[in-house]
Amino acid sequence: MSIAPIITAHDALPLQDRVVAITGGAQGIGRGIAQAVLGAGGSVMIGDLDVEAGHACLHEWNVGKRAAFRQLDVSREASVRRWINAALAHFDRIDGLVNNAGIADPHRQPLHELSLDTWNRYIGTNLTGAFLCSKYALPSIKNAGGAIVNIASTRALQSEPDTEAYAASKGGLVALTHAMAVSAGPAVRVNAILPGWIATDAWKKPQARHQPKLSKRDHIQHPAGRVGTPEDIGALAVYLLSGASGFVTGQHFVVDGGMTIKMQYV
Repeated sequence: MSIAPIITAHDALPLQDRVVAITGGAQGIGRGIAQAVLGAGGSVMIGDLDVEAGHACLHEWNVGKRAAFRQLDVSREASVRRWINAALAHFDRIDGLVNNAGIADPHRQPLHELSLDTWNRYIGTNLTGAFLCSKYALPSIKNAGGAIVNIASTRALQSEPDTEAYAASKGGLVALTHAMAVSAGPAVRVNAILPGWIATDAWKKPQARHQPKLSKRDHIQHPAGRVGTPEDIGALAVYLLSGASGFVTGQHFVVDGGMTIKMQYV
């Protein structure tokens, strides 16, 4: 006679006592993810180019040693190495990594006018940065049996004109995700989130912060009925970093209010 499966309670704090390193974690989506991790019981090491924004996070969060900040340029290997070492010195380990830092502006010159320097800057920050951070964090994450989350974009799947460098960097992140999942598994799970339109105006450093100016049309063009928020990305990141997603790896998840499945006619 088989034993009936039991009802298992959901964990109220799924990242209790877990340490998550988050690049670009002082503003925007990165800050939204960091706050979600803190709300889920975890601790965060945030890295960001903007020192003022990083210190503002620590002041406003007021969570003591559960949060730390160090300036980070993900395109420079030495900076990444120092940032990871600082996280290990402060917390003794890293259980999860969120590769969020990147150049956010997708629009550049037409392809025939795009300079190699601009192309390399996008690839070096958005894609190579994720590689470098994963490279140096991976030994600790393997020991912890943790997870990595890469923040790509719906522009890995669809495009507007003159966005080749950005789209290529984000598409590369999706491919990097499934390659890492195979190489680092089963000890480490690796997944990607592809955000759509996320309003981050209220998630900047204090002096740059304001409520987003969004029209009714902005909201209703989304099947979900609204533009996204950093909390929407943070909620999924917590799931992917926690044991609740233990059978999920190598996947990419679109979080765009349904925009990529809506047929568009001019």
